[in-house]
Amino acid sequence: MQILQLEKLILKALEEDIGCQDITTDNLIAPDVKGTGAFMAKSFGVIAGLEICRQVFICLDPQIEFTFLKHDGDQVESGDILAVVKGPYRVLLTGERTALNFLQRLSGIATRTRKMVDLIKHEKAIIVDTRKTTPGLRVLEKYAVVMGGARNHRFGLFDGAMIKDNHIKAVGSITKAVARLREKLPHTIKIEVETENLEQVKEALASGADIIMLDNMELEMMETAVKEIAGRALTEASGGITEKNLQKVAMCGVDFISIGALTHSVSSVDISFNLVQNN
Repeated sequence: MQILQLEKLILKALEEDIGCQDITTDNLIAPDVKGTGAFMAKSFGVIAGLEICRQVFICLDPQIEFTFLKHDGDQVESGDILAVVKGPYRVLLTGERTALNFLQRLSGIATRTRKMVDLIKHEKAIIVDTRKTTPGLRVLEKYAVVMGGARNHRFGLFDGAMIKDNHIKAVGSITKAVARLREKLPHTIKIEVETENLEQVKEALASGADIIMLDNMELEMMETAVKEIAGRALTEASGGITEKNLQKVAMCGVDFISIGALTHSVSSVDISFNLVQNN
């Protein structure tokens, strides 16, 4: 993650929470009173976002001391201490919620991702994310996916060409869409085509698509499509994939499985922040 981009996200989050002042903390506690706080897991999870936590407190006070006891990508159990932060109570209490919001959500994404990855660890398919992310937080949420053991799909509309159903409707056919992109894009950029049936799969293959997405297909059709493609293009399963059907989808022989639920509908990991001592 680029530090400048990260700092902008954190400052925006702090501004949203603090506004002009933390009226509770600033009126209760003198600025010179210092202490220690600890982040503790209250449930099982895979951690992501500890560096973001550290940066939250640094944005409030560059002199803060932040010690990592766990690292992003680590699996933790309830009661595990993740990190300890030392500094003015005002800084600890004012930054607490923003730090937790990042840490809990990103850890939720990493935890969900790890569970899905583990379900198909004996298959060749690789799980990837999608663009179904929280606006403004994509770079962080995709980072959390990687901490969970999966890979990133394209980051945005700028780094990968994907011909979707509405593109096909607008242009007229898969063949026309692929040909038009080949004329205009550098040879280094791969072209992916979204298909919904075997006829579209055949057309995408004939047009020279590099990646063929098998979108919302029944398992039998997906397996047939993979056999039809026969390695002449990469294959990606997508749409309606859950923990219940993930293994069966992977067994169809696809190269990638994209899952929007990794980022758009996860539960945050339960993590607390508690003051532990006075200095």
